[in-house]
Formats: sequence, C-alpha cells, structure tokens
Amino acid sequence: MSTYARPQKRKKKKSKVKVALTVAGRLGILLLVTILVICGTAYLMLFKVKNSSEAARNILITTLMESGQLKFVARMVCSKDEIKEIVATNAMQKMEVEQDESLITVETSETVGEESPYANEVFDENGIRLEEIPGRSFLAKMMIIKDPSQVVVGSTYPWSEYGKELHEVVEGAGGIAGVNGGLYVSTGNKGGQPLGVVVQDDQITYNNPSGLAGLYIIGFNHDNILIVDEITGKSANEVKAYVEEKGIRDAVSFQDEASDSNNHFVPLIINGEPRQLGGQGSGANPRTVIGQRKDGAVLLLVTDGRGTSGHLGATASDLISIMQDYDAVNAANLDGGSSTTMVYNGKYEMTSVTFYYQNSSWKLPDAFVVRPKGGN
Repeated sequence: MSTYARPQKRKKKKSKVKVALTVAGRLGILLLVTILVICGTAYLMLFKVKNSSEAARNILITTLMESGQLKFVARMVCSKDEIKEIVATNAMQKMEVEQDESLITVETSETVGEESPYANEVFDENGIRLEEIPGRSFLAKMMIIKDPSQVVVGSTYPWSEYGKELHEVVEGAGGIAGVNGGLYVSTGNKGGQPLGVVVQDDQITYNNPSGLAGLYIIGFNHDNILIVDEITGKSANEVKAYVEEKGIRDAVSFQDEASDSNNHFVPLIINGEPRQLGGQGSGANPRTVIGQRKDGAVLLLVTDGRGTSGHLGATASDLISIMQDYDAVNAANLDGGSSTTMVYNGKYEMTSVTFYYQNSSWKLPDAFVVRPKGGN
C-alpha cells in the first residue's frame, strides 16, 4: 500500500503546483492586458489631442483632467499653464443663490389635479419610470420617482476599509433601485471610506468636512425637498447644528472645485435657473445627477462615457439641458467617472466604465437608494 501512496502524494503536489502556475499565468495575462489597454487608451488620447481642432482639444484636455488615471496624458501634451488656461475655457460661474424651498410642492395621488402637467404620467407599481436618452456623445438613462420620500441614503455603515457594489448597498437598504452617491476615497477600488458628510435617517453617520474646498451637502429634508447647499468651512459641530436646523434626513456630499487634483462641480440648476457656463462647462465624462421637479418628483440621471459604446461622455452643458427638459427646479452633479452606476429591479442599467467591473460597479460607501412604494 505504501509503495502506491508516495507517487499519489507527488502527483497531488504536482497538481497543486500546476494550478498555482495556471492561476499566476492568468493573472499575468490580465495584468498585461490591463497595461496594454491603459497604454493604448493613452496613445489614442494623445493622438486625438495633437490632431484635434482647438475646440475639440480643449474638451479633450478638460475631460482628461477630470479623470483619475489619465491626467498624465494631458500633461504630456500641454504645460501646466496651458492646461489651466484650457480648463478655464470650460469653467463655470459660481452659484451664490439661496434655494427657495417654496418652489417645490410635493404632490401625492390625493393632491394631484387634472391641471397638473404630470397628471397623465404612467409609473410602475412602485411609482418609478425609466427612460433612455440618446445624446451626441453619450447614452443616458433617467429614472423618475414620483414620491420623494422613497429616496434615501443607503450605505455600508459602520464604515470599514471596503465598500460594496451598488446592488449590495441598494439591497442592504431595502431598496429596489439606486445610483452612486457622494465623495469617497476611491484609491484601489476599496471604496469603504466616505468623505465630507453622510446623513442617514436623521443620523449623521460621517462628519469630517474640514479641509475639503467647495464642499456641498446634497440630500432631502423632512419635507422631502432636495437641498443643494454649500457647507465649505463649517466644522463638524457646525455641520451637526446645520443638519438639525435644516431638518436634513438623508444626504451625501460632493465638491465644487477646479484644480490640478480635482475638477468637480455640484450645482447645475437652482430655483429653476441654470448655472452659467464657459464653453461646455466641463469635459465629457460618465455622470450621475440628482434633481427634483416642482411637484416633488425626483430625477436620477446617469450617462455613459470614456469609450463605452464609442461614447466620450456628457458635459455640464449636456446635463443642464437634460435636467431642464425634465423640468428640474434644482439639480446637482454627484460623483461620476468610473463610479457612475444605476441599478433597477436587480439589474444594472448603467455599469462602471472600468473594463474589469463592466458588469457591476465600483465598491461604494454610500448611494441614493429608492425604496419600494409603501416600504420603510
């Protein structure tokens, strides 16, 4: 018996080594493909930038400066001063207007009348409608939620190093739909650490606003009105007092800041007035936007980009135009790029543009979640 046992052990050992080598080989191939994709993308971007018209070049440079990994391509073509000048051509004017909450009157099935422009809208059993919007350089999907009380913030709280994919965050919050939310640490796609402020069901679950330029809070108060308000410079204690005073029930935060490290923006429409733009206002990238109509209905918009289906993405001008078409009184840009994603009834309507997460999403710490009608 023992004379046969030894070769079997050697065979088992060889089998394990073979499996390990196979796995290592596949990982090596994946790494090589990743490097080739990044280098190929960089080369194509560089080629396009060098051979584009001035207007197209400006959009491409601004687009690259909004990405996390491709800023180096812009720096290969243009100097720091040139980049600063180009980005300025697609800049936005700061919005320093206070929201008029009286412009929103939340309609219910009992209060909506025949005179309402939305009286004949058709929604599913959960008061949701999804529409597809083709654009010049993007494909967008708009989710309309009739009852704003169904929209809450879901998260992975208590916070840890790793976040969760969007469908997991949505399911964990008892939701049926959702989009990615606010600012967070995306390095290495760990996604467990939010930045700024997070409010959930009247509780501040994250509160560290210091050092974040152009910080905005984006969420809903107890009257189910979307609040888009700058909180730059507030301490954690001041944020706590602000949330209590404003009656904020659920919110995330994002930055309105243009610099070498960040090219983010937040307000798009306030009190029905669009933000004033220079050029297109931004580069073209995948985007996530939240807005609200005068009847209280919530608008959740996502767009693709960065090569998905051959699309570059949407600019700030594109976003404003779409939100105006859907009668947004207030609208705000959320985190975008590789984070942009939407889930509806267990299906990804928009997935991450990162090729190795192309059927799901990046790991996230929080999201705007839509609960079913009548759900808690």
